[in-house]
Amino acid sequence: MPLEPKIGDYEPVVPSRARRDRDFHAQPETWPRAEKFKSFDSPLDGPLAKPAPPTDEQAASNTTVWSTSADWIRRKGHGITFCALFVFSVVLYLRPYELIPALSGIKSMAFYVGVITLSIYAITQIIVEGNLTTRTREVNLVLLLGVAALLSIPFAINPAEAWKTFGDLLVKTLLIFIVIVNVVRTDRRLRLLILLALAVSVYLSIAAIQDYRAGLFGIGTEITSRIMGRIKGLFDNPNDLALHLATMAPIAVGLAMAKRGVFRKFVYIGAASLMVAAIVVTFSRGGFLALVAVSFFLVLKLGRKQRFPTMAGFFLAVVLFFALAPGSYGSRLSTIFNIGGDLTGSASQRNQVLKRSILVTLRYPLFGVGLGNFHHKSFQELGTHNAYTQVGSEMGIPAMIIYIMFLVYPYKRLKEIEKATDGKKDERYYYYLSIGLRASLIGYMVASFFAAVAYQWYIYYLVGYAIALRRIYLSHTEKKLAADLRG
Repeated sequence: MPLEPKIGDYEPVVPSRARRDRDFHAQPETWPRAEKFKSFDSPLDGPLAKPAPPTDEQAASNTTVWSTSADWIRRKGHGITFCALFVFSVVLYLRPYELIPALSGIKSMAFYVGVITLSIYAITQIIVEGNLTTRTREVNLVLLLGVAALLSIPFAINPAEAWKTFGDLLVKTLLIFIVIVNVVRTDRRLRLLILLALAVSVYLSIAAIQDYRAGLFGIGTEITSRIMGRIKGLFDNPNDLALHLATMAPIAVGLAMAKRGVFRKFVYIGAASLMVAAIVVTFSRGGFLALVAVSFFLVLKLGRKQRFPTMAGFFLAVVLFFALAPGSYGSRLSTIFNIGGDLTGSASQRNQVLKRSILVTLRYPLFGVGLGNFHHKSFQELGTHNAYTQVGSEMGIPAMIIYIMFLVYPYKRLKEIEKATDGKKDERYYYYLSIGLRASLIGYMVASFFAAVAYQWYIYYLVGYAIALRRIYLSHTEKKLAADLRG
């Protein structure tokens, strides 16, 4: 069964050696497994899966160290930081200054809440662990990506524009990602963040379906006769909205499988169905391809014990999908392969921009043309419409490799959790949520091939969820092992 700690509960990460010696007066041998814990990067089928049991003296010393600490901040850890992070996520997703007229004058709300969150985090993190962040592989990759971004600025076509892009977009996402990694370390916190994202997704899905039925379409050459997201910012563009929904729907499916009780399953499956319908009415080709990839992955994983009926049901669902889809939806999808059939010209335009971004990447392989500077090398001031070539053309090939590793590594670690929990009824929560998050990452990898979203929040929250699940699972296995040893 998953852990059920309170929001303020603190799941301690083993402190650094300097921190232990300074604050707890403990000898290094008191912490025999500290090196295995400090990065949470040991394979689940390696030493971490079956750690050597501590001696009685070591166990007693560890217990004393934590139980005798009267420091409220150390006991509660990042409880306050999480509250600030949750508020920041609410502001980021919902943009209340647009929904509530009384708040219309506070359009910088996300900035101020973000500054407060980072300030609380920095103070608490230093007090609790004596450092600014844990160093998981993903954190190291993010830091390298930040360094690559900074190195690209002096070589940019317009350094001022590159610096503005770094300050307005990339650095914010990287810093909040680090906060998520260090703060979201209990099951309750992880579920609250995911439920917030799912609730926003359901609202966006219902609004998208209503707008389509009412004929409320956006204005502009590329999005003529297409709905726009009800909430601006991350979700107003239909392609970005479809990308977000394609990453949230598999998480809802994973939670539906993990939860017991018909009502809960019905709620999560209903939410996922609404998101699928909303993806359709966005008429996003990238969203459709992501949906296909996610669906196929989930069918293979969730139906592997009954492969034939599952595949039959999948193909039946595909038939119903196209039967219930809008009449022009098939024509829209046909332009994926028949570029000339797109009367709006967007497919041909995207194809040309993709080729141009690849050429720019090869022409400026080390540092790119600078953050946010690709449009200077493009035609008609267009962006890359591709997250991978966005990074490659603007920061260089090494940065693109780092970005791809950032996507792939948490996927591999989630696969290890899936293997470790397969067939264990008391760990079904970790099993199904790991599958849902893997499908979500696949959805992003596919959809982001058609959207320049490498600097946006989508993937950084998803990877943050993956790391949080990994740390929570490792804490769960350690507690389970300790209980077995006591028993």
